[in-house]
Amino acid sequence: MEEEKFTLLRRFQYSSEATIYQGKLESQGIEVFLRDQFTIDSNPFYSNALGGIRLFVKTEDFKKASEILDEVSLYAVEDDNQVMKCPQCGAEQIEMETSIRSWKTLWNVIWLGFLASLFEKHKYKCQNCKHEFD
Repeated sequence: MEEEKFTLLRRFQYSSEATIYQGKLESQGIEVFLRDQFTIDSNPFYSNALGGIRLFVKTEDFKKASEILDEVSLYAVEDDNQVMKCPQCGAEQIEMETSIRSWKTLWNVIWLGFLASLFEKHKYKCQNCKHEFD
């Protein structure tokens, strides 16, 4: 029996991201293997130390899987699924960020953890010109 070989396709900070891409690939018939998912889920601070959650595919499926994931936008989209554009420069490299504007807010996030972050306002930031907007 021939041994199967696997190739690293992508790395993710959080398992929620990896699971979305895993589902996309599996819906296209590509078998996916995640590494360190449960370790990082048990303690998210391990993510940087371990190199994130690693998504592997069979080496023979690497090209097809890469093409599928290249079609997925890595940036924010509008409600109608159109790529969001920066109101200042028109670039499409927009990411959603949580803004911690004061020491009090930072303390609440540390003290209350995830619950406090739910009430924190999210903003969008252009990766091209660094402009922040709602």
